[in-house]
Amino acid sequence: MPEREKPVGGPDDVDEVTRAVLAASRLLVAVSARSLAEVEERVTLPQFRMLMVLSTRGATKLVALAEHLRVAPSTAMRMVDRLIAAGLADRQTNPGNRRETLLTLTEEGRRTVEHVSTRRRTEVAAIVERLAPHQRAALVEALTAFSEAGGEPADPDRAPGPGSGGRR
Repeated sequence: MPEREKPVGGPDDVDEVTRAVLAASRLLVAVSARSLAEVEERVTLPQFRMLMVLSTRGATKLVALAEHLRVAPSTAMRMVDRLIAAGLADRQTNPGNRRETLLTLTEEGRRTVEHVSTRRRTEVAAIVERLAPHQRAALVEALTAFSEAGGEPADPDRAPGPGSGGRR
């Protein structure tokens, strides 16, 4: 049986889409690195990702945090220890189950997340402003679908829009 030809260069071409996503991810990593520049002595990019998870999820058990970040619990524990030493995170006993420990952000951790996120948002907005309105709409649709397919939660700062069904 002959093999079906795959479309080349179109939106259904997985390789073409993958290349475009990788190019965009390089840009986003560069934006993220620049937004962390002021705090890089205290926070690495993986540690900031952990801070973001704690910021969006609230008090979280270590195992759940490790699963969300797709790292081993021992790796997550080392990251948490560094964030606690930097004054950005804290451990507290779970009031619902005193045998469990929950990880949370400190006020300094919240300020750090807010500061870095604001810098990143400003730089991304400057890039988005260069797109035509129809490109922006297509980008929102594509990136939302991509994020959902990858299991990333919706942007907590984004209010539900028309047709969102209240999922955000």
